[in-house]
Amino acid sequence: MDHETSTGHVTRKTVLRAALAAGMAAPAVLMGVPALARTLTGGEEAPALTPTCDDGDDPTPAQMEGPYFKPNSPLRSCLLEGNTPGVRLTVSGYVFGLACRPISGVLLDFWQADTNGAYDNTGFRFRGHQFTGADGSFKLTTIVPGLYPGRTRHIHVKAQAPGRPVLTTQLYFPGEPRNNTDSLFDPRLLMTVRDAGGAREAAFDFVLNVPQDPGPTPSPTQTTQPPGGSWAVGTAYRAGDAVTYGGAAYVCLQAHTAQPGWQPPNVPALWRAV
Repeated sequence: MDHETSTGHVTRKTVLRAALAAGMAAPAVLMGVPALARTLTGGEEAPALTPTCDDGDDPTPAQMEGPYFKPNSPLRSCLLEGNTPGVRLTVSGYVFGLACRPISGVLLDFWQADTNGAYDNTGFRFRGHQFTGADGSFKLTTIVPGLYPGRTRHIHVKAQAPGRPVLTTQLYFPGEPRNNTDSLFDPRLLMTVRDAGGAREAAFDFVLNVPQDPGPTPSPTQTTQPPGGSWAVGTAYRAGDAVTYGGAAYVCLQAHTAQPGWQPPNVPALWRAV
């Protein structure tokens, strides 16, 4: 469901994530990305998705701040200090506005418990803030937080786009037994989490309540490459159009205007070999 529509077309959200991962600037017509991806354990049903940022849907849900927040955390993306005990964890993702466009300079303030479930209320262990990059991306290096009475495993975060209100929320881990008993747990805030050689890697995309201009769509004066033609930069392709490139045939999966570097073999979210 994250990758295809009911008609079998690759969704706008898949296209943008592929473009960002490839280091390319996707045109606004492609701007759509899942606000949440997750892995499921055996027998676990797919929970309700965090609303995606497709043309103005709801932003990422807010949650309570809790009693352990401290202002003035240090500017850092790595919360590890020396030989910090615990399972290493990397959390990465993007921050988007309501039109699915990435937001740069978003303040993300993270805080969490240590591996024993304790918060540092005198110093700033496992506390730190950072800002999203030009492509709206962030990366946090930390450990898997421990458990303490009454709560499932979680990470706190405050997110604020420049000049906009603060979103306070929490991120959760799939497959945790206490997810079923924690009254604050919200399945829309589950991260994707996978094992990575003794460590763990997680991903989550925030959608902030930030209005955005969806940007221009391809001009109606642009011509669509006829089926069977060669792929060309600047051409407005429609889903279903066929092209050739490098002696191979491809079919278009998502309407877009061709950009340098978006040749069919480079962007499988846009083209499928036939």
